Amino acid sequence: MTSVTGGAPRRVGLFGGTFDPPHIAHLVVAVDVRHRLGLDEVLLVPNGDPWQKRGTRPITPARTRLALVEAAVAGIPGVGVSAVEVDRPGASYTIDTVEAMLADEPGLDLVLVVGSDAAHGLTTWERHGDLLALVTVAVVDRPGASAGIPTIEGARLVPVEVPALEVSSTDLRHRVAAGAPIDALTPPAVVDLVRDRGLYR
Repeated sequence: MTSVTGGAPRRVGLFGGTFDPPHIAHLVVAVDVRHRLGLDEVLLVPNGDPWQKRGTRPITPARTRLALVEAAVAGIPGVGVSAVEVDRPGASYTIDTVEAMLADEPGLDLVLVVGSDAAHGLTTWERHGDLLALVTVAVVDRPGASAGIPTIEGARLVPVEVPALEVSSTDLRHRVAAGAPIDALTPPAVVDLVRDRGLYR
């Protein structure tokens, strides 16, 4: 599939995460990266099995997190959701996701969206050499991040500044557990799902 604007490959951002739950800072990143880099679309990709967080805390089931992300992005132009990692069994490795998407749409121009802290750990990712050869990496400045952009041989890293919003999924989970409101910190449809499914109590 190619762009309808002259045959150029589609440029798609991949923004992976646990999204437990998604919140407004996630959405700001997706919208700003799409705008600043001129992407056709940014896809939020919930981890099916976030192996790096195993044993650190209870993780909400993947299908539930997928539903939360779908609710969060509904109606936002150019921002969507991919269930590729939720549908795939086993640990969620970004290289597997990228290769699967390129197999489905050869020539796709993929931009991996990561925070500056995660960018410094890219060389620890599964098959990072193969991954970095296939994607451009949009490195997002996050609140409190001071590490800047790393230098990784052969990698195409592009800085993207976004508004600093002091919102985190951890804080939202703690607020729900304490009976505090999360309205305005995440879209109303997410608030409704969290309440209706009794999440984070």
